[in-house]
Amino acid sequence: QVQLVESGGGLVQAGGSLRLSCVASGRIRKINRMGWYRQAPGKQRELVATITSRDSTNYADSVKGRFTISGDNAKNTVYLQMNSLKPEDTASYYCNADITPTDYSVNWLYWGQGTQVTVST
Repeated sequence: QVQLVESGGGLVQAGGSLRLSCVASGRIRKINRMGWYRQAPGKQRELVATITSRDSTNYADSVKGRFTISGDNAKNTVYLQMNSLKPEDTASYYCNADITPTDYSVNWLYWGQGTQVTVST
């Protein structure tokens, strides 16, 4: 079993900052990529940022220059530093990971339970 647990969401005023964390645990052979997605009420889930095991990153245009994704391979953890937050960043943020579990030779996609980020005006 593999689990992803997010933390760090909350309520912040526009222009403020938050840092999200996601820890992967369980029978993990290799983490290939981790990332963050978000879903606002009435909207589809969208990519925010991803990072590979080689630290290659990818960002949605809407967050470039404001959000930074980073990883700690030793701790199986990914972070999302969110600065200059806007009301339109309000959403549930989900951690996603492409993982090769122990005893398997194929990759699986896993999701966390989500953490709420609310940005007030």
